[in-house]
Amino acid sequence: MVIPKDVRDTMGWTEGQKLSVRRAGDGVLLTPSVVDRPRITWEEFRRRVPKHEGPAVSLEEMDAAVAQMFAENADRYR
Repeated sequence: MVIPKDVRDTMGWTEGQKLSVRRAGDGVLLTPSVVDRPRITWEEFRRRVPKHEGPAVSLEEMDAAVAQMFAENADRYR
């Protein structure tokens, strides 16, 4: 299947990238195939991800931030 370059660029897909194909109503939904990544230990995760140094954030604030991110990038999630 050939995906036009402008669509691949918009989606951040590379030429030859594997995609999953699923039925969606009267059409299909293309999503990047899940890459089987090697598992890491908790210690390795903590080494790679720096500790949060800012103030505590509530679940409501996290939900609002995620909602804002989706609103700002709505075209990408349609």
